[in-house]
Amino acid sequence: MSETKPHHDGTEMARRFTLRQAKPVSLPRTYGEYLADQIAALVGSWRFIITQSVLLALWIVLNVVAWVQHWDPYPFILLNLVLSFQAAFTAPILMMAQNRQSAIDRQKAQLDYDVNLRAELDIEALHQKIDLLRQEDITRLVGLLEMLTRERMEKGGDKA
Repeated sequence: MSETKPHHDGTEMARRFTLRQAKPVSLPRTYGEYLADQIAALVGSWRFIITQSVLLALWIVLNVVAWVQHWDPYPFILLNLVLSFQAAFTAPILMMAQNRQSAIDRQKAQLDYDVNLRAELDIEALHQKIDLLRQEDITRLVGLLEMLTRERMEKGGDKA
């Protein structure tokens, strides 16, 4: 067989790659990462958005129509402070969860790349085998044609 040239970096590794080796490696999570994932899942849900919207509307309504005591009168400075604290703590937690998800996505992308590279090498090997079979068929057909031509020439020579 002819020698194949490597197309990409890691081609030799891809030749030896099998799906049995391709078990996704689950990255161990610390308690902080686990907590960040849980908070990101909660904050990124419709239930959280709806609940927060209802609480904000309730806060504003109670402070606008309160007969006796307004604990946070208009322009709702305390509400602004609470939301600022929430944003200040939520943003870094969401970034931690996104960084972790990015690492997982990179790992999956590398696995997909390895599988695709192996498939490409397998297809290339199949093309080479088909080309070899085609060449053998052509060689065999040419041999048959030469034999038939000789037989015809011999038969034609006998008649003359």
